[in-house]
Amino acid sequence: MQVAPDGRVIGWSVSAEKVFGWSAQEAVGRHIGELVASVISVECRWTSAIVEALSACSPMIFHVLDAELRIVQVSGVCARKPSYPVSVIGGAFRDVYGLAAPAAEEKVARGVLSTGKPVLDHVVRARLPGDPRTRHYSLSYIRMENLHHDAAGLVVLALDVSDRVRATQRLTILQAVRDRVDEQLDVIAVCRALTGAVVPGFCGIAVVEVIDGVVRGEDPPLAPVDGAVQLLRAAFRGVVSAHPVGEVSRLPDATPFSRVLTDLRPRRVEVTPDALWLTADPARAASIARSEAHSLIVAPLALRGRAMGIVSFYRSGSEEPFEEEDLDLTADVCAHAALSIDNARRFTRESTIAATLKRRLLPQRPAATSAVDIARLHLPGPGGGGAWFDVIELSGARTALVLGDVAGRGVATATTMGQLRTVIHSLAALDLEPDELMAQLSDTAARLAGERAALPPGDSLQTEPLTAGCLIAVYDAVEQHCTIVRAGLSDPCVVHPDGTAAAIPVPEGPVLAGHGHAPFPAITVELPGGSTLALCNENLLIPNGHVVPLLAAGAEDSLDDVCDTVAYALRGRDETEKLLLLARIRAFPADRVVVLSLPPGNEAAPLARAAARRQLAAWNIEEEEAFTAEIVVSELVGNAVRYGDPPLELRLVLDRHLTCEVHDGTPCAPHLKHARTVDEDGRGLFIVATLADNWGTRYSPDGKTVWARLSAGPPP
Repeated sequence: MQVAPDGRVIGWSVSAEKVFGWSAQEAVGRHIGELVASVISVECRWTSAIVEALSACSPMIFHVLDAELRIVQVSGVCARKPSYPVSVIGGAFRDVYGLAAPAAEEKVARGVLSTGKPVLDHVVRARLPGDPRTRHYSLSYIRMENLHHDAAGLVVLALDVSDRVRATQRLTILQAVRDRVDEQLDVIAVCRALTGAVVPGFCGIAVVEVIDGVVRGEDPPLAPVDGAVQLLRAAFRGVVSAHPVGEVSRLPDATPFSRVLTDLRPRRVEVTPDALWLTADPARAASIARSEAHSLIVAPLALRGRAMGIVSFYRSGSEEPFEEEDLDLTADVCAHAALSIDNARRFTRESTIAATLKRRLLPQRPAATSAVDIARLHLPGPGGGGAWFDVIELSGARTALVLGDVAGRGVATATTMGQLRTVIHSLAALDLEPDELMAQLSDTAARLAGERAALPPGDSLQTEPLTAGCLIAVYDAVEQHCTIVRAGLSDPCVVHPDGTAAAIPVPEGPVLAGHGHAPFPAITVELPGGSTLALCNENLLIPNGHVVPLLAAGAEDSLDDVCDTVAYALRGRDETEKLLLLARIRAFPADRVVVLSLPPGNEAAPLARAAARRQLAAWNIEEEEAFTAEIVVSELVGNAVRYGDPPLELRLVLDRHLTCEVHDGTPCAPHLKHARTVDEDGRGLFIVATLADNWGTRYSPDGKTVWARLSAGPPP
């Protein structure tokens, strides 16, 4: 018979089969305690010959106890050593073997005596006679019976499983470290997770100190580390702390902690009151004394020769001192933690760069317009995101409100956001309808997605598809209606002047960069003065949600106060980035708009000039500016008469600027020409472009409108 170190039978001879009555197929792989129990149950007795036969081929120690649990016989490898004391014979098993929980073990033993049911492979901590170390033993209890089937005592098989337990603990701690720290993307969170993984399974106290710059994403220094480098106490778990978590300080010289940052080698240190290194840090020395720590391992957090910090493991009180083999475990633990810290550091740095880039790409304040008051609430999520907004002033007292969201985080997401925002500004200058603008934006996003997919396979961005959503709302202050189109984002919400709120059911279009060329249907709704339009990148504006009632309750409050109220309500919901854009509509004064129908012939220009002259005088426009506006009106009307079709219409809008618009029934686009000196005509739009601040053309189902914006306005 052959028995493995863990007590399993691995060899079975013919003689063993005759003695025990088990075949090789039945015996191999079973615990030897089961064989002993079978012999006792069959023979109803126990002989020294069987003890010696079993102990000769097993690494176990065999104990025979009487009914009072006193040791009667001991056999086995340890019992044959000269150092093994013979005085254990006659002693109580619970006392002789220094069991860590003697009362509990006696209860187990008496339970076997009482019931006769064996207890096998019961792991305990004990210290055998003559052994200075406490070890882990697997104990198996089997009842012996006399010829009358009464309990005569116990056979106790003890197997040293310290290596097995240590290996199991090692794997358990390493797995705990992996499970906890791998999920973290913040340096401090990694450090806290590390202390939680090793206390109390490996040590009673753990302290993590990280080089201060690493927490902010800076590159860790090469070893040896300069003594002036500041360390942040990032995490602590235990009973007594020398320094508060969050404190930044320099490590004292000539201590195990500073030495570890010099050569990146872990150290096992026996803590004694007269240790010289304790005098270098009185606060730490006092804390160690209060905690009764007696054993210490200091290990570096390092990667590729760069130091990120140190971890201090303490054992105190009744805990076993650290041994040399514990250094290997701490080295593995700290190496894995260092890799996680480096990943978190890189993530922090990239997030910082992305946040900085995003701040530069976004408008610092919403653009002021005379048609709407604007406020926005931005709650960045962990690692940032790709949400953005824009407020773009358009011709004819119109305002475009844009809210978008690029999926993902980091520099690539912020860059894509900036690209899409630039495209929107360029397309808005063309006076496209919202649905056409969204379609053009989606085409651009599709091209960007194609460029990303065409990156080399080794590029991490190549496997991240580009996905983005957007909502565009164009409010016409003169007509008091709003045209809205959306791609992937949730419906907007409107709060009416009386405080009632409702979602606007905008038909959902596909996300940007989606497959195919699906249309983006638009909806037009009336928005009278005093209404508040709310756009959000998340599904927060559902009618039964808790944000919409807050918007309704704040119908008469300032938009900034409403944003504060919503921010308070969303406290603790920062798992994702949230962006809320509020636009409160102002009633446009009716006396600031003039509309005049014009005849199709040459008399249209003189009529338009005269009407413009009278209205500009009524608006108190300065004479020089009025003269310039009159020339612009004349050229716009003349261009429409010559190249357009009726009906013709002149509209003057006095907002923060003066806008002159001429509508005709031809959808053909006008072209700016640079006429030669000898040419009789072709200078109309050139004159308009020279005199106006800006000009352009917008199209409608019944024709086109050519407009020009001038800086003219009433005197202050």
